[in-house]
Amino acid sequence: MVGDRSSLTDLKFALVHEWLTPKATGGSELVVQEILQWLDADLFALIDFESRNPNSYLFNRQIGTTFLQHFPFAEQGVQKYLPFLPLAIEQLDLRAYDVILSSSHVAAKGVLTGSHQLHICYCHAPMRYAWDLTFDYLNSSRAGKGLPGILTRYLLHRLRQWDVLTANRVDYFIANSRHTARRIWRCYRRPAEVIYPPVHTDRFPFVTQKHDFYVTVSRLVSYKKIDLIVRAFNQLGRSLVVIGEGPELESIRRIAQPNVQVLGWQPHEIMAQYMAQAKAFVYAAYEDFGIAPVEAQACGTPVIAFGAGGTLETVRDIRQHPEKGTGVLFQQQTEAEVMQAVEVFESYESQFQPDLLRSHAGIFNPQIFQERYLAFLERCYQEFRTNSLA
Repeated sequence: MVGDRSSLTDLKFALVHEWLTPKATGGSELVVQEILQWLDADLFALIDFESRNPNSYLFNRQIGTTFLQHFPFAEQGVQKYLPFLPLAIEQLDLRAYDVILSSSHVAAKGVLTGSHQLHICYCHAPMRYAWDLTFDYLNSSRAGKGLPGILTRYLLHRLRQWDVLTANRVDYFIANSRHTARRIWRCYRRPAEVIYPPVHTDRFPFVTQKHDFYVTVSRLVSYKKIDLIVRAFNQLGRSLVVIGEGPELESIRRIAQPNVQVLGWQPHEIMAQYMAQAKAFVYAAYEDFGIAPVEAQACGTPVIAFGAGGTLETVRDIRQHPEKGTGVLFQQQTEAEVMQAVEVFESYESQFQPDLLRSHAGIFNPQIFQERYLAFLERCYQEFRTNSLA
């Protein structure tokens, strides 16, 4: 169904995403899940291991995949097959569809389409491995050093070329934040409509009486900077709870002092309860949007965050917004900055209003996302059809 938008009713939609696995539960997957609730679309991905998961909303759904589906250890992540992603995504045959909707942060926007097909890309970020995270990727991987490093640099160079080329296969871009829209312009020289992703704030309990601990919830990967937060709290001596799983879990456990509890993965109910009871949520990642800080605010929990990227659009620093502040932003990803931000937060702690934080999080609710996405889709289709008939 497409609501009451009659001009879209008879169209055949394809929705393309990068990968669908039990471990892929980030913001981009939430966008896919939300779109499928109110749009009748066939789903495609590089790999799919969710449709066999009885607990998934995709259980038993027919999903088109690529040859990467049959590669060894693909379920643990196809990022290891990065050189093959462009070739793989171009093998999806979408000729039978009127409208192609891609949800892209790596390669999904690279599908092949015809001139009679409308392609709208919801871009979570230009390909991070090839652009902003290039040097993180090189420095953290054995493939980034020595003779293999030269080959890896050349590969990333070619990926950047392919990424720019495939931007021309998109008719209209949507960005998940103003920050991402600026990155799309910088990488592709294409404008993008900003539509914030849906955040299910109603799935998080609202608690006004906070306990004496801080919390961070994240995938434990290097660019999330959880180790930075832990080292800062080691020095502060304040109580910190770390929730999440990932390749850095054991190294973070090793550096954590007794005041830091590293709980690993937790069910949603337990994670949400910690987030709601904490005096503040700590976030040091440089993200294009970042859903976790919004979820914390939905709990009435203030946010201490790195003031760059998406957090500049989701968190209001109480020093600049005394009447409606929702957190404290720090300017550099260093232990000293995190420690200072915690001390600033504690000096303003009594001024935060949980009701106001909950209300602020509400502007990112799924209903607003649905209305804006469908309105943009309708507008693009009308313009595309007019231009096709001209």
